[in-house]
Amino acid sequence: MGKLLQHALLATSLCVGLIAPSFATEVVVYKSPTCGCCKEWVKHMQANGFSVTAHDVANSMPYKTANGVPLTLASCHTAKVGGYVVEGHVPANDIKRLLNDRPPVIGLAVPGMPNGSPGMEQGGHKDRYDVLTFDKQGNTTVYARH
Repeated sequence: MGKLLQHALLATSLCVGLIAPSFATEVVVYKSPTCGCCKEWVKHMQANGFSVTAHDVANSMPYKTANGVPLTLASCHTAKVGGYVVEGHVPANDIKRLLNDRPPVIGLAVPGMPNGSPGMEQGGHKDRYDVLTFDKQGNTTVYARH
């Protein structure tokens, strides 16, 4: 194989690596069957390239407990993606960053249900909110501000 062809193939493979998403696309979410905001968050995730399997459950608390979500960070749904836990209305871009950076945390959370977060859009009104990381000891840090 000629040097020019080898360089072309190498350049092509490098470009494909830059274009291909570097995040896990499968999300499994546990949510109430009647929660409209959870359904909207699922749509937000799908619109941002994630494949979502939603499980309607009568009580999501056992999934929070089993996945180490502190009660102070609880929201209306709990998801798993790429080995991490996602609690509540976390924006897809923050999840993509998490999957790219791979910090040593259990996951991300948006406690409560702030207006303007994905799935909680209320017209023009938008609350300021933080996306938090959390670890096994329940420690949190601000991961993103919106």
